[in-house]
Amino acid sequence: MKGKLALVTGSTSGIGLGIAEVLAQRGVNIVLNGFGDPAEIERLRAGLASRHGVEVEYENADLMKTDEIEALIGRIVERHGAIDILVNNAGIQHVARVENFPVDRWDAVIALNLSAAFHATRCALPAMQQRNWGRIINIASAHGLVASVEKSAYVAAKHGIIGLTKVVALENAKTGITCNAICPGWVLTPLVQKQIDARAAADGISTEQAKLDLVSEKQPSQEFVTPEQLGELAAFLCSPAADQVRGVAWAMDGGWTAQ
Repeated sequence: MKGKLALVTGSTSGIGLGIAEVLAQRGVNIVLNGFGDPAEIERLRAGLASRHGVEVEYENADLMKTDEIEALIGRIVERHGAIDILVNNAGIQHVARVENFPVDRWDAVIALNLSAAFHATRCALPAMQQRNWGRIINIASAHGLVASVEKSAYVAAKHGIIGLTKVVALENAKTGITCNAICPGWVLTPLVQKQIDARAAADGISTEQAKLDLVSEKQPSQEFVTPEQLGELAAFLCSPAADQVRGVAWAMDGGWTAQ
């Protein structure tokens, strides 16, 4: 994979950053994308580049806007010829019962979690097809395979991304382009850590107990998935060993969806 170029959306923290780190370890040049403090993002960018001796760029395109996605892919293809590895990871969440779900929040979740992946894929595919090589990895969720209450938009989007994954894989089945989805369970990201801290404070229990209570609700292993583990799976899907892994929704969820 050395010398390949990967665009990882939503990669300024959490899962996306973990995947970018592992790909950079393999010698892949990285384009980071996401929001955050500019100084912190520059620290992340420079750190990745210096640790692994790869080129690391940053693009702040707003993936809620189709024209910005099109411009983002266009700029990268113009500079590099193609995006070799596209990791569609950016996403948001909102929790409410269906009858109370705000319409604007439904639209936002679908736009970022599903439509953005479609637009990035459709824009990146032509250059991949010209080279007859590419890897598209969609970060779905255990909620792409099963449902939970009060997460209608997220579950719908993640089920949709798995369907999109299968279609893209089939349409490119006779090429060197593969498309697969990774379905994480609970991952200990900064966002989840905030939930743990809030739960500990509300229930008057230790952070460790709150962490165990949270993960045990879904994952029989009682352990969180790590961004680094997801990165290693992504790296495998980019390797020659995965040439015939096509259209798969690969769960990494501590046994959640095995139940």
